[in-house]
Amino acid sequence: MRRLRRLGLRRVRDDRGVNMVEAAIITPFLLLLTFAIVDFSTMFYVQLTLESAVSQATRFAVTGRTMADPDNPGGTLSRAGSIIAAMRQAAPTLTIPDSAFSFSNMPPGGTTWRGGVGGPGDIERVTVNYRWNFFTPTIGAFFADGGLNLRVESMMKNESLFQ
Repeated sequence: MRRLRRLGLRRVRDDRGVNMVEAAIITPFLLLLTFAIVDFSTMFYVQLTLESAVSQATRFAVTGRTMADPDNPGGTLSRAGSIIAAMRQAAPTLTIPDSAFSFSNMPPGGTTWRGGVGGPGDIERVTVNYRWNFFTPTIGAFFADGGLNLRVESMMKNESLFQ
């Protein structure tokens, strides 16, 4: 009887393999934390890039200028196409589809937004709706459809005389 107790206590005191068990429990949590940090830092990078780029695109929009069409030498892009091109130049690391852009304007003294790009003296609003999907499926599971819809917009008054 005594001998069985000593043998049982010896097995309880035996700590061989405990480090492996602890590592097996902790490693998934550390990996999830690491991937979460990477996912969220990338998402914040995308948000800041979009905010900066839409501001740059709106600054271009208020001048009324248009850009040369790269697909048609000697031709120019439409005003909306030029604004989209300015946005893409300001955010070269993102692939933003044409459908993500929307333009609206408000005439001087107006109270409602109209669709399209405005004319001289109008308030110009450029809006971008961008879908961001998380890299890690475990983190994406906490969000609808595995990602976020990021919406950025910028408003500025058009110059009175377009160049």
